[in-house]
Amino acid sequence: MTKLIDYMKSFISEDDGAQVIEYALIIAVVSITLVIALRGLTSGTGFNTFIARVTTCLTTSNCT
Repeated sequence: MTKLIDYMKSFISEDDGAQVIEYALIIAVVSITLVIALRGLTSGTGFNTFIARVTTCLTTSNCT
């Protein structure tokens, strides 16, 4: 029974999941920043064309 209690205490005090969430948030912020930067660097329709091409490549086998 003490092993079970010790295991539960170590499980509750473990904080590895917090690091995963932090990395996910960092990746999300970097991704949003890249999208905003790409949008600013391309002309009005250039970004929309880029997104359409990426969507086509990800959803179909016809990638040009």
